[in-house]
Amino acid sequence: MSKLERNWQYAEQYPGETDAIVRARRLSLELGLEPVSRSTAAQLSALTALTRAQAVCEVGTGVGVSGLALLRYAPEATLTSIEIEPEHLREARGVFAEAGVPSSRLRLVEGDARHVMPRLNLGAYDLVLLDADPGQLLEHFEHALGIVRPGGCIVVPGIFAHGRVPDPAARDEAAVACRDLLALVAESPAIAPMLSPTGDGVLTLVRLDG
Repeated sequence: MSKLERNWQYAEQYPGETDAIVRARRLSLELGLEPVSRSTAAQLSALTALTRAQAVCEVGTGVGVSGLALLRYAPEATLTSIEIEPEHLREARGVFAEAGVPSSRLRLVEGDARHVMPRLNLGAYDLVLLDADPGQLLEHFEHALGIVRPGGCIVVPGIFAHGRVPDPAARDEAAVACRDLLALVAESPAIAPMLSPTGDGVLTLVRLDG
């Protein structure tokens, strides 16, 4: 194992998780879903704390792993979470209820994010998480840029597409979409981008004023 691999493994094992997140992660894996990694969840928790988030939007609820992470250190935040699969949303409702998250802090929306996000208020969200179909990533990003406030963050976990993005020979839909987004935000005057190797890569984008 290389030094970089040891560093990555240590970082993944380092952050502790609440019992609720551990249970949600176990359920997610049992259902064949791929939740955000432990270190990615920790990064999400830190970002909502750092931004003192009051309003958070998530595309791709899963069964609630990332949602619980987003709310962990943001006691005043409300979460709007969009999920296209009704069975996943049903499981998520149970996960949030078991974790003791008040229904007043949740808005769980069943539907296609491409149709739901345009109905959300512009500039109303402190943080937007995009964790859904990579093939729709660019479209989700355009909508996210509209609803996140100046100074707020758009976060894209899994931006390395299981390690395929750094491989120029990988031309599948997910890898191409992730590369296209990386290229787009690198040149955008409206965005301050940060790419980290956390989990399967996390792209954090700060919307600049103006």
